[in-house]
Amino acid sequence: MLCSTKIFVIYFILQAVIDMTLPEVIGNKFLYFAYGSNLLAKRIHIKNPTAVRKGIGKLKNHRLDFFYYATRWGGAPSTVVPAQGENVWGAIWEIDLENLDSLDKQEGVHRGVYQPLSLPIETPHGDSLICRVYQLVNNPDDYPVKNGVMLDERKPSYSYIQVLINGAIESGLPEYYVEFLKSVEHNGNLGKPELISSLNLNLTTKEN
Repeated sequence: MLCSTKIFVIYFILQAVIDMTLPEVIGNKFLYFAYGSNLLAKRIHIKNPTAVRKGIGKLKNHRLDFFYYATRWGGAPSTVVPAQGENVWGAIWEIDLENLDSLDKQEGVHRGVYQPLSLPIETPHGDSLICRVYQLVNNPDDYPVKNGVMLDERKPSYSYIQVLINGAIESGLPEYYVEFLKSVEHNGNLGKPELISSLNLNLTTKEN
């Protein structure tokens, strides 16, 4: 028992040291770029109460896409895919290091769903900030739209895209980008009721 306790302590110390060397870490905090459901303050604060929105920015030469299937949302969640000349806008959050593990767990890093990357985010003032960005491990290679129609398996749920839209407005993302999010086709699903309730969303099914 004593041996296992020592191993745990050593692991905890080593993990803390690794966390401190990440380029997005500043002191006892780190910068995180949210482009999905964590655009919304109520969403990110469920598991990461220390998060403070510091501003907005864009991930250059990437596009927003939807892939995989998230049971809690009832559809495909978002990811970022390299795409020359395209931009993904999002919120820049400053979070205490104590919430780094909880954010990783929310994004399914331990289950091999998303992987954390350290990428430069450009602010509206032209500054570049290194932020933690999550990308699906199994990222799509192709675009989700075929012959002008979005593939069913690539559609986010109605509740998910509404969270993105509300979060984008709340964060102050550019109007054209909010309109882009409003144009994304969804599958009409609402996701798990307990999640929707925790976000205080009053949603009913809706067709595109």
